[in-house]
Amino acid sequence: MTKIKLTVVTPVFNEEHVIAHFHERTRGVLDSIPDIEWRILYVVDQCTDNTVEVLRSVVAANTGASVLVLSSRFGHQMSLLAGIEHALDADAIVMMDSDLQHPPELIPTLLEEFRRGTDVVYTLRRDTEDVGFLRKQAGNLFYKLLGTISQVPINPNAADFRLISRRVARTLSTGFQERSMFLRGLFSWIGFKQAGIEFVAEKRFAGQSKYSLARMVQLAMAGILSFSTKPLQLSIFVGGLFALLAFVLIVLSVAKYFFVQSIPNGWTTMVVLLLLFSGIQLIVLGIMGAYVGGIYEEVKGRPRYIVDEEITHE
Repeated sequence: MTKIKLTVVTPVFNEEHVIAHFHERTRGVLDSIPDIEWRILYVVDQCTDNTVEVLRSVVAANTGASVLVLSSRFGHQMSLLAGIEHALDADAIVMMDSDLQHPPELIPTLLEEFRRGTDVVYTLRRDTEDVGFLRKQAGNLFYKLLGTISQVPINPNAADFRLISRRVARTLSTGFQERSMFLRGLFSWIGFKQAGIEFVAEKRFAGQSKYSLARMVQLAMAGILSFSTKPLQLSIFVGGLFALLAFVLIVLSVAKYFFVQSIPNGWTTMVVLLLLFSGIQLIVLGIMGAYVGGIYEEVKGRPRYIVDEEITHE
């Protein structure tokens, strides 16, 4: 029987207290699967702790581990992309976080679906043990909004824990050159045969979540700008609506000037309308600016990530 070449790609940022435990637990799961030839590829997004040194020790003691150290902070999505593009020789690639919230014990189930001919096996969080109520509701609200304004169906419980086949990985690597990637949406957009598996996200083994509010907002903006132009269409609608309202008020003001002769008592209305229209204009300009900014980032053509160092067992 031909063995399946499997690469586990995991982005890492400041996980010095977790990463060795992650490796031992994941290696134990992979060793228990008889018909695979595996390796674990760690993609380090320029850490400020001793994560790289811990990983050097891990790689030195394990032939199936290797590390890509990025030259700067390129973000979670670009770390995943770097790992995928350095694992195109694999039959299947599993993407998962290194904080042990994505249980490695689910990998055999992902492989079962892959053996049935599924190209994308995504996971759905049934629950997350240590996520606060407000953060969970904010995430649900974002995905509902994105699902409403986008033509690409995106499950609100989808995680970046998934398996993709070689042809999906090569399609992503060669066919997409955009910098602001929202991978959950892209894999849904790519298509092919897909299946979902539910899991319960565990508590973090150690440390804190590296996704700050600012980075969550940045990821949400990338998702909206990548998969919908409806905010622009909405701004046109809102602008037209208020232009119509302004025209009606102009007609009323002119009629009042000629027939009522009591103009001075409208200053409050004038100030309110001026502020309202100015606010609407700024909102519309902000939406347009977000899209123009996205275009500006794309046309510069800078590399999406830079590898500073590659660490292998050899």
